[in-house]
Amino acid sequence: MRIRTYAICLYIITIYWISLHIPSMHTLFFPTLGAFSLLFISRPFEKAELRKIAVGAVLSSLIGSLFAHWNPSALSLLLTLIIVIFCIRTFKWNAPPILAVALIPFFTHPTLFWVVPLSVCGSLLGLLITLSAAAYVEKRFGSVQLPSFLSRKPKTESDSVN
Repeated sequence: MRIRTYAICLYIITIYWISLHIPSMHTLFFPTLGAFSLLFISRPFEKAELRKIAVGAVLSSLIGSLFAHWNPSALSLLLTLIIVIFCIRTFKWNAPPILAVALIPFFTHPTLFWVVPLSVCGSLLGLLITLSAAAYVEKRFGSVQLPSFLSRKPKTESDSVN
């Protein structure tokens, strides 16, 4: 299994632990962080493209935060969706989780509009640093093998040849 997979799991667990134990850091953990993690390891992206997606996510969360803070209503949600979808298409941010982070302020209801964009920025910055470090370790040392008792597949009758 690739080191990046382990690194992402540890990173998400760490962010979750921080958000549980430090009340002011509650918004660091959001479900879309897992979607970004899987997206970043499942497809080959150039570093510039990863940065572009992260910036798009922060900007979309800022748009959502401004509209949710201005007037938390269906109209502001509609405007957020239209503007973010327009930005995704215009700037070719090929990452569906970008739209999801724009919706976070509508269900978390932060008291300050900048809390969600700052949390998204911090979480994604940490994710990109974690992925960069894991990629370096993979390049330097190779991938990690699971212990034999975890990687064995059970043999069934249909697997044997008579």
